[in-house]
Amino acid sequence: MKIKADYTSAPQWKELAVKSNLPEELKCLDELAHNMWWAWNYEAREMWRSLDEELYEEVNHNPVLLLERLSYQRKEEIVQDKQIMKDVKNVYKLFRKYMDVKPNTKRPSVAYFCMEYGLNQVLKIYSGGLGMLAGDYLKEASDSNVDMCAVGFLYRFGYFTQSLSMDGQQIANYEAQNFNSLPIERQLDAEGNPLVVDVPYMNYQVHAYVWRVNVGRISLYLLDTDNDMNSEFDKPITHALYGGDWENRLKQEILLGIGGMLTLKKLGIKKDIYHCNEGHAALCNLQRLCDYIREGLSFNEAIELVRASGLYTCHTPVPAGHDYFDEGLFGKYMGGYPEQLGISWDEFIGMGRTNPEDKNEKFSMSTFAINTCQEVNGVSKLHGWVSQKMFAPIWKGYFPEENHVGYVTNGVHFPSWAASEWRQLYAKHFDKNHMSDQSNEKIWHAIYNVDDEEIWATRMALKKKLTEYIRSKFRENWLKNQGDPSRVLSLLEKINPNALMIGFCRRFATYKRAHLLFTDLDRLSKIVNNPERPVQFLFAGKAHPADGAGQGLIKKIYEISQRPEFLGKIIFLEDYDFRLARRLVSGVDIWMNTPTRPLEASGTSGEKAEMNGVVNLSVLDGWWLEGYREGAGWALTEKRTYQNQGYQDQLDAATIYGLLENEIVPLYYDRNEKGFSEGWIKVIKNSIATIAPHYTMKRQLDNYYDKFYNKEAKRFKELSENDNRLAKEIAFWKETVAERWDAVNVVSKESDMPEEGPVSGVPYTLRFVVDEQGLDDAIGLELVTVKNTKDGEERIGAIRPFEVVKKEGNLYTFEAKLQSSHAGSFKAAVRMFPKNDKLPHRQDFAYVKWFEY
Repeated sequence: MKIKADYTSAPQWKELAVKSNLPEELKCLDELAHNMWWAWNYEAREMWRSLDEELYEEVNHNPVLLLERLSYQRKEEIVQDKQIMKDVKNVYKLFRKYMDVKPNTKRPSVAYFCMEYGLNQVLKIYSGGLGMLAGDYLKEASDSNVDMCAVGFLYRFGYFTQSLSMDGQQIANYEAQNFNSLPIERQLDAEGNPLVVDVPYMNYQVHAYVWRVNVGRISLYLLDTDNDMNSEFDKPITHALYGGDWENRLKQEILLGIGGMLTLKKLGIKKDIYHCNEGHAALCNLQRLCDYIREGLSFNEAIELVRASGLYTCHTPVPAGHDYFDEGLFGKYMGGYPEQLGISWDEFIGMGRTNPEDKNEKFSMSTFAINTCQEVNGVSKLHGWVSQKMFAPIWKGYFPEENHVGYVTNGVHFPSWAASEWRQLYAKHFDKNHMSDQSNEKIWHAIYNVDDEEIWATRMALKKKLTEYIRSKFRENWLKNQGDPSRVLSLLEKINPNALMIGFCRRFATYKRAHLLFTDLDRLSKIVNNPERPVQFLFAGKAHPADGAGQGLIKKIYEISQRPEFLGKIIFLEDYDFRLARRLVSGVDIWMNTPTRPLEASGTSGEKAEMNGVVNLSVLDGWWLEGYREGAGWALTEKRTYQNQGYQDQLDAATIYGLLENEIVPLYYDRNEKGFSEGWIKVIKNSIATIAPHYTMKRQLDNYYDKFYNKEAKRFKELSENDNRLAKEIAFWKETVAERWDAVNVVSKESDMPEEGPVSGVPYTLRFVVDEQGLDDAIGLELVTVKNTKDGEERIGAIRPFEVVKKEGNLYTFEAKLQSSHAGSFKAAVRMFPKNDKLPHRQDFAYVKWFEY
């Protein structure tokens, strides 16, 4: 018998988590490492760096991993180092002082649901703007000391890391996270075992572990299905952000909404307001409906309570951006819910349709969110109007400008995004109440008293930091991926902190028009190659792996950047993440944004730049439409000159070139004897003083309380008091109106209006007699006039209410005394609607009948 040369059994690996053994004097560091408070407190970050600067960089600023990898010898050295120990004690003292403040119980409590959270590069559970916004929101909720918790996913792979091939093709790399080395903690049950939430899917359950991220004073609960209790089909639910097919997306949204509510229920958490940040979380309201119905309420009673405590925030400006599911797929997982709700399947799926009876229409999570939330909002003033138009078909009796969709313009968390150099400058020169009163523009006006040289020195320090960061981070990758080493070294040397630096860094979707700058390459070449006035453009951003056009844009920009005339002048920085973003929004001179109007819902990267004296050059879209101030940045008009997008792109590109050539570049290089431009510093000061205070997350959070949370919490309290008495009364009233609505009719109408029609300045009276079918003054009438805008769209001209002047049994006489103030062509009709002063707005019960004028 021949003896085999190799006979080895497969290794039986077992994952072990060896905890770091910290000396008693350093035990507090474990607590600090497991609270994301350090992510927005530069004193803490500097303290972590001092423990071992080289290792701190190696672990990508992850303090949990830093403590794991510190050698025992180094820990002993730290204990003996008086300065480091003093810093440790001071930082921990700051942390405990912060944490020991009790939540403000005078403000409504909130449960916040979102698919992603951008807290720090260490925790890869975000992809872009939505996640950054949500992460900033939690940080500010902590700083403002409100009672909030949040729900999301702990992704095994998160969003991809990006690299570029030698020809500029995006390569998406999915890297597994080691949960034991992250600043998170397992949520335990009462017996000290890992908490497991069982989430119903069809005829089986998916089992999710719960992890907790301590975001200062706020708890963020993350669900994780990548465990051995689940099948191979369900483990991947929390593998990747926005990954997989539509079935996996539906499974994710079931987990976020239904699983999220079951998690809070298992933890014994009840909040006043349930906030869906995008439609992905809409099914949290389905679970809440089921819970109320199990307590004995009818569907109509339950939905009054769910709606009164629900808020849906939309971040998407086009219908195609929302999630829609085929009835077959949706029914596969949700078919059992109508029975629990006590309604039919058609009624249930109709809650997710603009036209409930259209069986060809897919189920929209956004429409379901709207139908189960009292309040809806967009994320800028313009986007609020775009959302009013987008969702108007849901309430067919009302014009877009009448509906209740509101807005809160997005902001950014000031302590996270203002570089430490700027925070120290602000602390030195601003009122001591600045941090607690960030929206007070008067405080920010103190920037005008800061010496120009100090502003310039701060800007230059941050430009040098950015330059050094690029050289250190990208040197190795570029040498590996871009071939000729001499070419790479030449490129690195050409990165010039003394040049005018312009950043274009964002998600590479085609509507953001990253290509605009390259419309006229000869003109661009002259701008960037002026030896007396050098200009450099830094590009960064990822395209979704399924977005071929977005990836094509990246490839095109990379190819242009490799041309001899643009080498070192146009630079693409791959793998745009949290750390790179912080360096860019504080290190460039101008932040450029060129979206197709009006497709930028808000945008927040430009707001982050504002906090750092970086000036915006942008289309008047999203937040910049509100934020722009003359003399504090540059703007391209929001008005379209051409319907043809190609022509519009050419015009916008020419406008950008003109601004650069004639205004921006000359102003930046108009240097005085001290080496800086006084005119440029003036623009920076104007920008900081008049724009920055209005775009902090503090202002955004306060807006949500003032516009939505407070009034919803008050109404929910009224509805739920005395065993939900008012909720039951309103539900009964709606049922009665709905039952009799078809029979309510106009018995007669009369008018003393001239036969030829109304004449301006001449009064007349309209009188309608309505049979209310026993509803007892539950009907309202109003005259609606409509005019056409110059774009051909119909808009409300005026609404004139009728008054009840007589009642005989079920017959109500309505009268309106009218007088036209302007001559011209209008359309007019009389609108009938149910009225009840206990309703929050008309769209809450949008029954409408129209009658001829």
